[in-house]
Amino acid sequence: MKTNEFIQLSLTMSKNWACQLLEDMKDEPLAQPTSRGGNHPLWVLGHLVHAESFFFDECMQGKPHRFPESKDLFAAGTEPHTDAAKYPSMDQLLANWDKIRGESLALLDTLSAEDLDNATSAPEEFADFFGTNAKCFSAMIVHTSFHAGQVADARRAVGRKPLMM
Repeated sequence: MKTNEFIQLSLTMSKNWACQLLEDMKDEPLAQPTSRGGNHPLWVLGHLVHAESFFFDECMQGKPHRFPESKDLFAAGTEPHTDAAKYPSMDQLLANWDKIRGESLALLDTLSAEDLDNATSAPEEFADFFGTNAKCFSAMIVHTSFHAGQVADARRAVGRKPLMM
């Protein structure tokens, strides 16, 4: 398997796993994963979309964030609210993620193995994590998988059995 194929597979699998969990929580989007709160599924989804625009649009392409309105709700360090009216719908966020992930995969198809090592426009303090195209793709994969675990915990908090064993 070539590097680009591995990245494509990992991007697709991590998003599919997360979406399977998120889709199952559409009726409980604000369910918190612990008795002390935590990142509920709606916040997780918005955060993943917000972060992907940072990785793809800002770092990899040097463009402005495509969802600047999401910063106050979903940027790193924000606290999830329990008022659904403050958030876009899960359907809108899923559509946004589908669009940006599709563009990410389309860009990946155009890159050579050498292009993966090209520097990005990541801020200097984040170069260790997002300083090359490969690092940005890796962040998309790992970040999605990390937060999918929080959605899995929210599912368990509302009494659902695991979707995956």
